[in-house]
Amino acid sequence: MSREQKDFCFCTLAIGKNYRLLAQQLAQDLEKNSPGISVVIYTDKPEDFKTNPNTLAYKHQQQGILLCYHDKRFVLAKALSNFRAAIYIDADTRITSKISNIHWQPGITAGHWENLIEHASKYNPERLEFFKKIASKLNLPLENTNYIGESLFVIARDEGREGKFFEQWGHIGRYLELKGIHSGEGNAMGLAATLVGWNIKTEGWQEIKQAVKHIEASHTPTQEKFWDKWKIKLGYYYRLNVARLEALKNFKFYYT
Repeated sequence: MSREQKDFCFCTLAIGKNYRLLAQQLAQDLEKNSPGISVVIYTDKPEDFKTNPNTLAYKHQQQGILLCYHDKRFVLAKALSNFRAAIYIDADTRITSKISNIHWQPGITAGHWENLIEHASKYNPERLEFFKKIASKLNLPLENTNYIGESLFVIARDEGREGKFFEQWGHIGRYLELKGIHSGEGNAMGLAATLVGWNIKTEGWQEIKQAVKHIEASHTPTQEKFWDKWKIKLGYYYRLNVARLEALKNFKFYYT
């Protein structure tokens, strides 16, 4: 692997059998089209990726209360500990052509974003009151904050600001989860980006976008066994209660 290729990597979450299979397919696509570029994976079964030579798979236990969307920040942080930049890509994505060696600009790069208030007003108007409350708590100008498309984006090291971004993403994401908002992590990302002073970059994103195809596997129904359903339910209540107790340490932020 050349030094130029080591400058960046892909990363993804693969929690559950279906997503592990999809992530294996993603890794195979990347190996076929751009050998030498790595994929950092956080997964419940890293042993499933032993036969994929371009993967760096690490054990991860879901931290999100209901879903693991906000867990993306953990695999990104891990990837940035070894690479200057990390391209987050959903596991249910195919890579269809060669990936160019792009020198990503510091901060966040994305191709899909829009004003957060306008986005929420169109798709989830009931969430606006919570976005307004959290913006007030953080002294953020909500009218100048963007929703960021969360299925494909890039984070590059920025003199440590990326650590602050992940920290704030975690706080905001947990606040929203405790209010019953478990999806739309692009809202939390946008709020955190504004908080650390990041503007959204676009250079290079289109080159990545044209090489991938998102297949929306999350819309595919899955058959679960009775015990699997109970494990999911028990896991949800365990994480919810742990999160509620942890949030008491910052009662003013989470509960007032």
